[in-house]
Amino acid sequence: MNSPKSLEVGRFLISDNDPVFIVAELGINHNGDILIAKELISAAAAAGANAVKFQKRTPELCVPIDQRLKERETPWGLMTYMEYRYRMEFDRSQYLELINFARELKLEFFATPWDEESLKFLIDIGVPCIKIASASLTDLNLISESAACGLPVIISTGMSTMENIVSAVKILERNKFIIAHSTSTYPCPVEELNLSMITVLKKEFNCLVGYSGHESGVSTTVAAVVLGAKYIERHLTLDRAMWGTDHAASLEPQGFTRLVRDIRIFEQAIGNGVKQIYPSEIPYLEKLRRIK
Repeated sequence: MNSPKSLEVGRFLISDNDPVFIVAELGINHNGDILIAKELISAAAAAGANAVKFQKRTPELCVPIDQRLKERETPWGLMTYMEYRYRMEFDRSQYLELINFARELKLEFFATPWDEESLKFLIDIGVPCIKIASASLTDLNLISESAACGLPVIISTGMSTMENIVSAVKILERNKFIIAHSTSTYPCPVEELNLSMITVLKKEFNCLVGYSGHESGVSTTVAAVVLGAKYIERHLTLDRAMWGTDHAASLEPQGFTRLVRDIRIFEQAIGNGVKQIYPSEIPYLEKLRRIK
């Protein structure tokens, strides 16, 4: 049960020998405002991300009937949950506008579908891969439909058992896929990150492994790269104090910039494992070593 050890997402190759693929998860942090979405895309590009990711829902398929008429306070006033969910969605023309905006900034653009209609929508607008959210890992029909489209598939594994992961991976056996370790708590306490699962997943499934983090700070995400994650996904927000469910577990632009910087520094520092005397060491060797 394994996937080929490389796959392409647009113009980027993800493999054990290529730079880590870093995704700014914008999700619903745009609050349904295309101008905020563009600010987020610009921030992702400035930080050095490789891609941005959104979330796509068909409200009448995703919102349980008993939740639809429940009212909630929003920045736009009191509205039903169904009204809120529609308020957060972009239409086709807006998605195409955002895709073109991202491409101008040299970013790949894709999204997480929460239902089959959203999956069809994303395939139709030409995304380069499909991302399955942790919440959908047991939605085997959605995973099957995603596999059938032939695109690379990334699955997140929060709120899941190894049995859940095995069931999903069996469907993806003929696809190129990545398993992203994750813990679905927002924000996640460090003692529940369980980063050792990255090495467990690599050994168990012999495939590319990634990490989708929801913790505060960046050091533990860099540690995920040290452990072998080749796909990194972190939420990006303009301001962690903004209204919305995901902002508190997101990085602000300066934090995301620091994350990218630290990952790229590690990639330079890891080296090739071949012991050698570097030219910069020669003056110190000649000065300090009595017996050469």
